[in-house]
Amino acid sequence: MLRRSFQPFTGPCRAKPALASPVHVTTGHAADFETVAALLRGEHSAFTSLVRAYHPAFLRLAQAWVRDRADAAEVVQQAWVSALESLATFEGRSSLRTWLFGIVINVARSHVRAQKRTVPLSALVTEEATDSPAVEAERFLQDGEWVGHWATWPTPFPSPDSALERERLRALLEQVLSALPPLQQQVMVLCDVEGLTGEETCNILGISSTHQRVLLHRARARARALLEEIFADKAEV
Repeated sequence: MLRRSFQPFTGPCRAKPALASPVHVTTGHAADFETVAALLRGEHSAFTSLVRAYHPAFLRLAQAWVRDRADAAEVVQQAWVSALESLATFEGRSSLRTWLFGIVINVARSHVRAQKRTVPLSALVTEEATDSPAVEAERFLQDGEWVGHWATWPTPFPSPDSALERERLRALLEQVLSALPPLQQQVMVLCDVEGLTGEETCNILGISSTHQRVLLHRARARARALLEEIFADKAEV
């Protein structure tokens, strides 16, 4: 929970007036304006619903840049404060969710810069999008009629049949995500976990559509390889 109390914003507001006071987070730009208007009026129910809807995603995004969980939590707290202070600037050019995610990533990057542990974004894009093949070449047939097809089929993933198995698989996926390079992790979290479009992801991260597709492909391939290693190790035990 935020350490700073939530107070109505009394400055100029560009948001459209709401017809009714929403008590839950809705979708669509018109509903986004209603949510923003409710927040500007200081409606705690609207803010509580927003936190419930997006706080876990905020933490996942922050941890892609700030590996320490406690530091990531501080980043998320500051992101909420920044979002509340910037509500009057929301113009609906993107969805409220995309706008909020952009704030989280900007705060996380600022935190890393302050700790002097960052490199230019362009360097990360170059490194993570062009380093090595996403899948080892020996996994594919090199000659014959089926050249280019799988030589060794990927390991099938188990289907979780119980709540405990689903929780264990979730923990494994979080472990794998945390092992990815920062930009690959960000792209995969935004696209595959949070369900954003490629265009929204590009706008948030400030990368081209080509780099977004390459980074997502590499992230998925690396995540799958890591999961295969984990399942293979478990099978040998």
